[in-house]
Amino acid sequence: GLGHRFLRHIERNSCLLFMIPSDSKDIVGEYEILKNELKKFNPELLVKERILAISKVDLIDDELKLLIEKDINTNLKDKIDIVYISSATNNNLEVLKDKIWHTINASS
Repeated sequence: GLGHRFLRHIERNSCLLFMIPSDSKDIVGEYEILKNELKKFNPELLVKERILAISKVDLIDDELKLLIEKDINTNLKDKIDIVYISSATNNNLEVLKDKIWHTINASS
């Protein structure tokens, strides 16, 4: 699990950032597992705004990215902002920072 100490810490946050690598076998499934962990600990955590960052996009080509986007759009039931990032190439890190900043300020 995510650990009770960590979960108690995120109760104070106004938004939650989920990071799942692009080379995951099941991005939607991993997101649902994380969401379920939050629900088990404290269902009120699911009320918080969420952002999904798909990391390591420097390791995939455009065709695989389109397949990932299709899978997420088809199977993810939540309305959530999604950002494709790479820390190795700094791809979309500013976009992610801006989304986090906007989400935090919108929920204040």
